[in-house]
Amino acid sequence: MRVKKILLALMMLALATIACVRDTPEVIVITATFLPQNTAELALATSTPIGELPLLPSVTVIPNNQPSSYVVRPGDTLTIIAEQNGTTVETLLEINDIADQNTLFVGQIIELPSTPLVEGSEYIIMADSKLVRGPGVSDFDVLAFAEAQNRFISRAVDEVNHVELTAGQVVNRVSLEYSVDPRLLFALLEYLGGWLSRDTGSEDNPLGAPAYSNGVDRRGVYLQLAWAADNLNRGYYAKQAQQIRTMELADGTRVRINQDINAATTGLQYLFSRIRDYNQWQKDVSPEGFALTYRALFGDPFQNSIVPLVPDNLTQPTLELPFANAQTWFYTGGPHGGWGSGSAWAAVDFAPPDDLDTVTSSCYVSSFYATAAAPGVIARTDEGTVVLDLDGDGDESTGWTILYLHIASEGRINAGASVSPGDRIGRPSCEGGFSNGTHLHLARRYNGEWIPADCSTCVLHPRPAFVIGAWAVLGLPNQEYQGYMTNGSRQIVAEQGRNIADNRITWQ
Repeated sequence: MRVKKILLALMMLALATIACVRDTPEVIVITATFLPQNTAELALATSTPIGELPLLPSVTVIPNNQPSSYVVRPGDTLTIIAEQNGTTVETLLEINDIADQNTLFVGQIIELPSTPLVEGSEYIIMADSKLVRGPGVSDFDVLAFAEAQNRFISRAVDEVNHVELTAGQVVNRVSLEYSVDPRLLFALLEYLGGWLSRDTGSEDNPLGAPAYSNGVDRRGVYLQLAWAADNLNRGYYAKQAQQIRTMELADGTRVRINQDINAATTGLQYLFSRIRDYNQWQKDVSPEGFALTYRALFGDPFQNSIVPLVPDNLTQPTLELPFANAQTWFYTGGPHGGWGSGSAWAAVDFAPPDDLDTVTSSCYVSSFYATAAAPGVIARTDEGTVVLDLDGDGDESTGWTILYLHIASEGRINAGASVSPGDRIGRPSCEGGFSNGTHLHLARRYNGEWIPADCSTCVLHPRPAFVIGAWAVLGLPNQEYQGYMTNGSRQIVAEQGRNIADNRITWQ
């Protein structure tokens, strides 16, 4: 496969759009920090204005009796409405006869499909700690395992951002980016593509994900595995937050999710629902399906599992604001995906206070530095990414870690360095992930699991609030990138601009 030009094309398109609507770079527009799944989702992401919004929790619990309709609120997208109600954008477009899928109106009534009568499988496929890239994963040699198979996976390559990677390197990269166990990714490549047991395989479409749809190219093992990892995470974290009770299969069959299955099983059921009809899906999620392949490769998926992976009484270490004391930055993005749209809404965004009269593009290397929010060790640096390991063992799959994304390679801190609060990490840019404006993307993980930035309504699995300095993150329900930060009686709003006062954040 010799692709991966879509990232550059989308960034150029985004910058061209900015140039069309602004005479000067007065505003830095911040968008997603992941390779988008399709252009329709990007368009829908800003379909309704925000304006004045009340403080609300960031999670909506879907009741057992699914509602028959949904009233659009500011910030909603058709994609999120579909996900929260166990259906697809295509189904909502069809049953609502929506002419322009890129536009929603506040107060618009979206009819939802009827509650499914089919009950999903109760078979638990694997432990939660075997889906997440958590403790023990560092003992597994990803590259050596791929090479030892001496089959198609040991010879396949893919081009990622103009660099040729082996299939093993791709698995390792996706595992690190999405924080998904690499053994699970290997098992999917075998179960869906036969890459570990055959001498030939499909380079373009090894997992059966839509290879090319809505103007986005998903061909190649990197984009296919990234798509799979994001959907695994989507089901996993939605289950934890009680945000998913139904799912729609590729043939339109809608299934009620068995409420006794765990998050990892939900993630796998959700992934297979995207590509399988009902009969094949039933086999996939049964003991004779994917579980059989996983066990043949890696043994019992419950052996040496960690329960719970994240304790309910977890507390967050003290974090400082990730910039120097005397500076004023901009809070440009409320809770959104840690990496990809499915990986919990673990991240928030900050833009540095550069003089935009001196830049000619919304993507530039900032003159200001992001700084260490806590003491620790730099576990990894790679293509815009810096991972700060707070327990100091250098293993990002254990304990608390902080992800810094879009850090320019020039002047970036080295892996292995020990840091104290306030030490320089690097300068914000557009490097790494997907961004059309210079900013810092900051996210938390514990034992490899993404920790939601606002989980104030999480009942079954409480998570600590994201408190940075004296500022606490609050999100808005079902509205990615929206929300507030509060500091006593002070409040700032997540806003993608620099010419307003309401998104300015300081130490004092």
